[in-house]
Amino acid sequence: MTPTGTPSAPRARRALWVIPSVLLLLLVLGGVGWWWLNRLGAASIDRDAEAFVAPGAAAPAPGTAPGGRRAPSKGPVLGVAAQGQARSPEAERRAAERQVWEQRLARAKETLASYVKATRYPPESRPASEHPDQMELAEPERTRPLSRDNSDVQLRLKQDRVFVVGDEVVHFFVGCEDARRMPRPCQVVSASAHEAEHVTGSGGVAPMPLAFSDDGTGGDALSSDGTFTIRFQPSKQGFPMYSGTLRVDVQVRSGKTEGSAFFDIMYTPSPPARFTGRVREALEQGSLQLYLGIRVQKAGRYVVAGRVDDESGMPFAHVSFNEELRQGEQEVKFTIAGNLVLDEVPTFPLKLRDVEGFLLKERGDPDRELMTSLRGYVHTTHDYPESSFSNAEWQSEERQRYLDELNRDVHEILMRLETYADTPAPPPP
Repeated sequence: MTPTGTPSAPRARRALWVIPSVLLLLLVLGGVGWWWLNRLGAASIDRDAEAFVAPGAAAPAPGTAPGGRRAPSKGPVLGVAAQGQARSPEAERRAAERQVWEQRLARAKETLASYVKATRYPPESRPASEHPDQMELAEPERTRPLSRDNSDVQLRLKQDRVFVVGDEVVHFFVGCEDARRMPRPCQVVSASAHEAEHVTGSGGVAPMPLAFSDDGTGGDALSSDGTFTIRFQPSKQGFPMYSGTLRVDVQVRSGKTEGSAFFDIMYTPSPPARFTGRVREALEQGSLQLYLGIRVQKAGRYVVAGRVDDESGMPFAHVSFNEELRQGEQEVKFTIAGNLVLDEVPTFPLKLRDVEGFLLKERGDPDRELMTSLRGYVHTTHDYPESSFSNAEWQSEERQRYLDELNRDVHEILMRLETYADTPAPPPP
């Protein structure tokens, strides 16, 4: 018999089961509510961010919401900032075009500045630093392997001139050395002079045998020093009427190694004009002019060049002349530009040396007839104060035409760039 007021066992068990179920339901509902409130808060933050980042304005720092509040680690806030930084395709295109035109402007300005600098002095009056290879008369010296199969033996070849006129003499020198430039036994087995093979119609003059020696004679400076020398005078050794390029072939042996080489000269049997050696000088329009006497036998276009040293013998300027001359007594004018003097500041007196020239031929081979060169110092100028010279740049119709064109290029690019004034430059790479 069950006591009155006491639940039976099944009802007690049902009550115990209901309590946990109710608790579980409350936990589930609480979790759903918490998740819903978080979503509402995130949406509110997103709306605040969208209202704060205006088009074209700087985006807030990553992870920071308006008002300094920390935004969620993930969500649309970062994406909104990135959209604020990005530019439209049209803006990107214009920025790229502006960059291209800025590069063109830099090149145009550089071209203009380079041309102004290069044409500051007259073409016939240039600083020695521009022509280091022309500040001495041509006296080529070179080395080359004696044999393709043996590079241990080097041939040393030298000649004291390239241009030979009338009865002038040229000396050729041949020696052998090792890779350390120490002398090696050397012997010129054979040598001959003939017309250069590349000359049109060559072969009309028979080759002339030549004999190199190392006995201290015939132009050889020191006997048995390993340098073989020959003295060659075309007018007396088989080529009195020839005009053009002559070649001297040599066959050389050092020990068991043998090889060949050659020298070239340009020969004119009779000069078309001669320098008288007389020089007068004059200050004209702020520049120093040197007038060199010349006696012309064949009228035509003459190209003449000279070198100018300062008082100490340091190379200062390369001067030239390129004009038509009539037959008879003439003067060749060398200009020493006033602004070149003021820029380089040479020590006076100046000294003119090593003058050479030729008559330029319009057609045919060779393309010139050589004059006998004036070797060594030809004239020493007076002393002049700096105030005697003008700093004015060289002017000519051609130079002004080029300057106008180059300035026009710069101006047109500047005008084009003005159309991109409202376009920001692209960020640096």
